[in-house]
Amino acid sequence: MEGVLSVLLDVFRQPAIIVALISLVGLLLQRKAFSDVLKGTVRTLVGFLVLAAGAGVVVASLDPFGAMFQEAFNVQGVVPNNEAIVGQVLLDYGSAAALIFFFGFIVNVLLAATTHFKYIYLSGHVAFYMAAMIAVILGVAGFPVWGVVLWGALLQGLVTTLSPAIVQPFMRKVTGSNDVALGHTGGAGVALSGLVATLTRGKGTPSKSTEDITFPKGLGFLRDTTVIVALSMAVIYVIVALFAGASFVETELSDGQNYIVYVVMQAATFSAGVFVILAGVRVVLAEIVPAFKGISERLVKNAIPALDVPITFTFAPNAVLIGFLASFVGGIVGMSVMIFAGTAIVIPGVVAHFMTGAASGVIGNAAGGRRGAVLGAFANGLAITFLPLFLLPVLGDIGLSNSTFSDSDYGVVGILFGQISLAGGQIAVIVAILASLVLVYASSLFVRARARRAGGRDGGADGDAGSGDAATAADGTRVGQTASAR
Repeated sequence: MEGVLSVLLDVFRQPAIIVALISLVGLLLQRKAFSDVLKGTVRTLVGFLVLAAGAGVVVASLDPFGAMFQEAFNVQGVVPNNEAIVGQVLLDYGSAAALIFFFGFIVNVLLAATTHFKYIYLSGHVAFYMAAMIAVILGVAGFPVWGVVLWGALLQGLVTTLSPAIVQPFMRKVTGSNDVALGHTGGAGVALSGLVATLTRGKGTPSKSTEDITFPKGLGFLRDTTVIVALSMAVIYVIVALFAGASFVETELSDGQNYIVYVVMQAATFSAGVFVILAGVRVVLAEIVPAFKGISERLVKNAIPALDVPITFTFAPNAVLIGFLASFVGGIVGMSVMIFAGTAIVIPGVVAHFMTGAASGVIGNAAGGRRGAVLGAFANGLAITFLPLFLLPVLGDIGLSNSTFSDSDYGVVGILFGQISLAGGQIAVIVAILASLVLVYASSLFVRARARRAGGRDGGADGDAGSGDAATAADGTRVGQTASAR
C-alpha cells in the first residue's frame, strides 16, 4: 500500500504528467480518434516539458544574479526560497505533507464539482509546497498526525480552489475568455496587482498597453521581445557585477571566465529561457484547452484548468520584463524599510520576483495599462517581501532557519491560520476551516439563485455575473487563438 501511494505521489507531483493525463481523459471523453488522442496527449506532455525546461533555464541564470546582489550590497538575512524551505520541512513533516497534497487534490475536484468555483488546480509542484506549509502550521498547533492530514487536506482543497478564483476576474481581461485560470501560490499577490492597477488607472485617458510601446525607426529592433529582454537584463547584470567585483564573480561564479563576458552570457541565457517558455505555453494552450472541454462537459461541468504562472507570459511579453523589474524594486524598497526598522531582513528572492512579478505585470497591464503593470507589480514585490516576514513567527522551529516560503499565498494562508491557532488553539483552527467551507457553499447557492433570477443563466465560474458563461467556457480554441495572435 505504501508503495502504491508513493507511486501516486510521484505522479501527482509532476505537473507535466498531470496535465497530460487531463488531456488524455478529456480527449477520451470526447471520443476522439485514437491518433488524435495520442497526438494531443503527447503534445501536451512535451509542451509542458518545454515550458518547464524554459523555466529551469531562467532560474539557473537568475541564481548567480542573486549571489552577486548579496555580495554587491553586503546584505545578510532570510532568503525566501520554496525549494530550500520545503527541503527542511520534509525532514519532519514529509508523510503528512504528502497525504495532505493527495487528499487535498480530491477535495479540490469535489469542490469544483459541487460549487460554482470550477477551478481544478494543475500546478502540482507548488500545491505540494503549500501542503508542506499547512503541515507545519497544523503541526505547530499541536494536532495529532491524523488531525494534520484531515484538516490539512480540507484547507489545501479550499486554498487550491479559491486561489485561482480571486485572480480570474483579471485573467479574463488578459485572455479575453474564461477558458483558463492561474494556478500558482502567488495568486494573492497577482490579484493585488490587478486591484492596484484597477484603482490607479484613472478615469481620464487610459494608460497605453505595454505591448504598444513605440520606438524610433532606428531602434526598431527593440520591438523584438527576445532582443529587449536580453539587452535590458545585460545592463542590469553588468551593473550588479561591477558592484560585486570581478574577483568575486570570477572566483565564486564564473570559474575563471571574464566576469563581463560571464554576466552578458547569463543575460542572453535568461532571454533564451523566456523564449522557450513562450514556445511551451503556446503548445500547452493549443492542446489542453480543447482537451479540457471533455472534462468540463462530462465530469465537472464547466471545469476550468488552473495552470502555472508562465501561462500568462504570451499575452503581454513586454509586461513580463516590466513586471519583474517593478516587483524586484518593490522587494528592495521593502528590504530597506526592514533595515531601518531593525526587524529581520527578507532579501528579495529573484526567482519569486520574476515568476510572480512577471504575472503581476501582465495582469496589471490588462487592468491598467503601463501604469498598472508598474504599480501592480511593485505592490506584489512589497507583498512577497513583508508577508514572509510576518510568516516567520508561526512556523515554529522552521521559522528560525535562514529561508522561508516566498509567494504570497503561503503568507496569507500561513499568517491567517497561524494567528488563529495562537489565539484560539486547535478548536479555533477547526472552526475556521469548517466556516470557510460553509461560506464557499453559501456563496455558491447565492450566485446560482441570482443567476436563476437573471433568467436561468449559469452562475459562471467564480460568481462574477456576466462573465464565465457556458458558451464562452466551452470555446476551447479561443485562448489559443488569442495567444498566437499576440
